[in-house]
Amino acid sequence: MNPTVLAVASEIYPLVKTGGLADVAGALPLALTELGLEVKSLMPAYRPVLAKLGDAPVAEVLAIPDLFGGPARLLATRQAGLDLLLLDAPHLFDRPGGPYITETGQDHPDNWARFAALGKAAALVAGGAVEGFQPNILHAHDWQAGLAPVYLAFSGARRVKSLLTIHNLAFQGAFGAEIFPKLGLPRTAWSLEGVEYYGSVGFLKGGLHAADVVTTVSPTYAEEILTKEGGMGLDGLLHGRGDRLVGIVNGIDTEAWNPATDPDLPARFTIDALNQRGLNKRALEAEFGLASDDGPIFCVVSRLTWQKGMDVLAEAVDDIVASGVRLAIFGSGDRMIEGAFLAAHGRHPQRVGVKIGYDEALAHRIQGGADAILIPSRFEPCGLTQLCGLRYGCVPVVSRVGGLADTVINANYAAVISNVATGAIFAPVTAKSLHDAVVRVAELYRQPALWQAMQKRGMATDVSWTASASRYADLYRDLLKEEAS
Repeated sequence: MNPTVLAVASEIYPLVKTGGLADVAGALPLALTELGLEVKSLMPAYRPVLAKLGDAPVAEVLAIPDLFGGPARLLATRQAGLDLLLLDAPHLFDRPGGPYITETGQDHPDNWARFAALGKAAALVAGGAVEGFQPNILHAHDWQAGLAPVYLAFSGARRVKSLLTIHNLAFQGAFGAEIFPKLGLPRTAWSLEGVEYYGSVGFLKGGLHAADVVTTVSPTYAEEILTKEGGMGLDGLLHGRGDRLVGIVNGIDTEAWNPATDPDLPARFTIDALNQRGLNKRALEAEFGLASDDGPIFCVVSRLTWQKGMDVLAEAVDDIVASGVRLAIFGSGDRMIEGAFLAAHGRHPQRVGVKIGYDEALAHRIQGGADAILIPSRFEPCGLTQLCGLRYGCVPVVSRVGGLADTVINANYAAVISNVATGAIFAPVTAKSLHDAVVRVAELYRQPALWQAMQKRGMATDVSWTASASRYADLYRDLLKEEAS
C-alpha cells in the first residue's frame, strides 16, 4: 500500500511564516510528492492566507456546523505546488495579529481552542470526512497540531497511522485543566496515557503519547531531548518511546534557495563563479551602512533570543569588532537583546549594522553577500540558516548542538588539511568561545585558497530534502506494513 499523507501544520511557507516550521511544512510535501506520494497539507485559514489565494480555484469540501464556538469549513485549493486544505473558521482565525500572537504581542487567549480545532479537523479528514481523499498517514507538526493524533486515537474511526514531528521541544502548548471538558475528548483522555500533564492539558505531550512514531529534526537533537536538561520535562515519556523516536535532519527548498537563479540577489553566482559574490558583498555593505574594506562580514539572520545565544553575541560584539570583523545583524525578538545590538551599532556605526524585523528577500541578500553566518544557539533542533549559508557560500560558524553539529563539518586542523571542512563549530556557548571561533574563521578568510575551497565544499553539500524525504517515506511505509501485518 502506498502512503497517502495528511500533513498538519500551523504555518506553511509561502502562505504564512514565523520560523523554520513553515519552511519544513512547505518543502517536505513537495519532496514527498516528487517521490510519488500523495500529500495534502492542512492549515488554518488565517486572514492573510485567504488574502493570498487571489484567483486560485477554491472548493468547499467539508462543512463543520460547530467547531469550538462557531461554524467552520474546509477549503481545498493549490498554492505554490501544494495541495492544501484550509480550515476556514472565522471566529478562530479571521483576526489581526500573527498566527499565535495579537497585534500587541500577547498570545491569543483562545489559542487552545484555535489549535484544538486544527487537531479535530485533522482527525475528521483522517477518518474519511473529505470525499475522494482517504489518508493512511497523518503527519502532525509541533504542539499546534499535537492534538491531531490524540483525536484520531480516541475517534474510534478506521485506524490511520500517525506521526508527530517535534520542531522545538521548548514550545509544548500547555493550558489550564479547565479547558479539558471543552475539548470533546472522553474522560479517559485525562490521564498519563492522554493529555494530562502535571495537572494541565499538554497538547504536545498528548501527541507524543498518541502518535505511532515521533520524529525530530536531527539525530543529535533526538539524543539531546532524552536528557533531563534537553527533555524539558518530557524526557521520561520520550525514553518510553524507545526506537519509536527517530531523528531526521531537515532540508531546505533548493529551488527557492538557489544562488544561480535567486531574483533577490543583486548578482547571481554559482560554485564556479564565486567572484560574483563580491558584488553582493558591496551591496550588503551599503544596505547595512558598513565601512567597505577587505575584511570579512559575519552575519546574523535569526530570532534575537536567549535560545539563539544572541545575548552571548551581544556580550562579545566589542571584541569581535576589535578583531577586524564587521557584523550585519538581522532579526527581531527580545527587546533587551535588540537594544544591546542597537547600542553596539551606536558604538561602532560602520562596523555593526543592525536591522530589526524580518523580510525573506533581505535574508537571501544577506546570505548571498556575507562571508560567514553566526549561529551561537544554546540549543537548536535542526536549524535552517546554516543550510542556507552552505548553499550560498556563507560559511556557518555554529555551536555544537542539535542539527548544527549534524550538518557542519568543523574546520579543525585535520578537516582543513583533508579538504572536508565546511564551517566552524565551537563550544561552550560563551562570549569567549564565540569570539575565539570568529577569530579562527577570520584567519581562514585571510587565506583565499583555503577559504574559497571551504565555500565550494559547502555549496556542494546536499542540503535538499531528497535524502530526508526518502527517510520519511520509508517510515510511512514501515507503519503501513505494521497495519497490514
